[in-house]
Parts: sequence; C-alpha cells; structure tokens
Amino acid sequence: MALLLTRTDILALLDPPAILKALRTGFRNPAGTEPLRIRTDLPGPGTATALLPGVIPGVPAYTVKVNAKFPAANPALRGVVCLHDLADGSLLALMDSATITAWRTGLAAALATDVLAAEAASTVGVVGAGAQADMVVRGLAELRRLTSLVVHDLDPSRAAAFLAGHGIPGQAVSSPAEVADRADVVVLATWSRAPLLSAPDTRAGMHFTALGADEPGKVELARNLLLQARVVVDDPGLAAQMGALGNVGLRAEAAAATLTHVLTGARPGRETADQVTVYAPVGLPWQDLAIAWPLYQAATAAGHDRSVDFSS
Repeated sequence: MALLLTRTDILALLDPPAILKALRTGFRNPAGTEPLRIRTDLPGPGTATALLPGVIPGVPAYTVKVNAKFPAANPALRGVVCLHDLADGSLLALMDSATITAWRTGLAAALATDVLAAEAASTVGVVGAGAQADMVVRGLAELRRLTSLVVHDLDPSRAAAFLAGHGIPGQAVSSPAEVADRADVVVLATWSRAPLLSAPDTRAGMHFTALGADEPGKVELARNLLLQARVVVDDPGLAAQMGALGNVGLRAEAAAATLTHVLTGARPGRETADQVTVYAPVGLPWQDLAIAWPLYQAATAAGHDRSVDFSS
C-alpha cells in the first residue's frame, strides 16, 4: 500500500532542523549516481521536468519526481514525488511535489547561504517573494540571527505579506538594485529571463543565492557578476547545461566549487572577508529523498492511513 501525502499532511509532519541535518548529510556523502534532470516544453504555457534517481547512502528508498511548471498558476509547480523501496521498487508513498520542492530547495539554499555568507551578515534581501524565498529565510533563521529583511516583488502586496509573515524588522523596496544596496545577503527566486543584478550592484563581502535559473533561458545574475564572484553550485554540469552559468554563456569551469566540496572541506567556500560569493544551484534528485524519507517515516509512525494499492 502506498501512502498518499497531500500538502496539508506534509506541512503537519515537517521538521526543519531534521531536514537541514539530512540535507547536510546528503551533500557530505553523495551517492555517486549521475543526477538526471530531464526537461521539455509542453504545447502550452508550461514545462515538464523529471528528476531521478533520488538516492542517499544508507536510505533504503529512492525518489522519482515528475513536475510541471506553469508560471501564471498558483502554485506554479504541479506534480508528484514517488517514493520507492530500494530493494524491490515497490511504491511506498506519493507526495505533493510543490511542497517537497519548495522546502528542499529553500532549506538546501539556506544551508549553503549560511556556509558561504560572511559570519556577521544579518540583513537579508529577497527578490521574488514566493514560496522558495520564504523557505530560504525560514531555514536561514534556524542557522543564524537575522536582524532585518529587505524585500522586492513585482506584486507589492506579496512583498508586504512576506514581511508580515516572518516577524523580522524590514521594508519593501521598488527594485532588485535597492535590495542589493541595503542587504548583506541577497536571495533571488524569480522567473526572470534577463539579469536582475550585475557587477555594479555588488559590494565587498556580499553573498548572493540565485534559485531562479534552474532551466534553459532563465537568468537572474549577469555574466559580469558571476565572473567577479566565487561561484559555488550543486552540480557543475547541470549549472552549465541549464543553470546560472550556461544561461549566460559560462562553462562548468566557472564554478569554483560545489557545496559538497565546501561542506567536506575539499575546497574553501568564502576565502576572504571581502570576497563576493554566489550559490547558484539547479537542484539534485537526492534532495527530494532528504525530505520524502523522513516524511514517510513520520507518517508511518503517526498511523497515517490514507493509502492506495496501485497494483490491485
């Protein structure tokens, strides 16, 4: 029997500190399998993406995620995460992918941001006040003290709601450049296909986390900003194929390190206090498992009984 976990179920079971721990473990101990991210345009306003296999050493399960992205919809991401038994492939659970993706992307980005940002950085700027930026700020607040927020969104009401939802002193501003001017750390999570910030928008010691460039054509940070910064990614090949690097004409070699390198000590993250750093992930399949497996265990322990036998 496969458990069915909706957005409401997932939110009731989520434990952010446990997920941050699982993500840190996953980055430090990669499974060594090639991450596959298959993406295609749909004959309409959306795109479809599949991520597989989600594998973490020591976890007796794997995930396959199937998503469709519709920028004008709410939520913009629609799909499912399938959790399978690693021994025989049987389906253990079917979960809402929009919720899984927002949390795993946001918390993984929070982990990377905390590792790469200057130790004293406490003012966080947000460009794109949606679910992913929300999760980054929530996760970052678990990892360091945040003193203020600076938020920009094309919809001013969303920016205001974002500020109200976090209980951190802050302000809404009218442009990405204003965010960069006032923040130590800038988180971008948009659908942009043109640079929102470039090299002149940086100051010594700043950090940028850019989440929007996760498929061909999407751009948030300009080429000149990436060239002057120390760039860390989750996977160099994917970053060059469909992420922040390749979408501005840069090759995988433009990345100084992966987050795995940084967390294992193989390569440094921030080298000096004045260095500008960037984290530009695409998203890896195992990150879905880092949330799906603890959720499955928690749902089973709680006696969650909404299930279906697809083989019957």
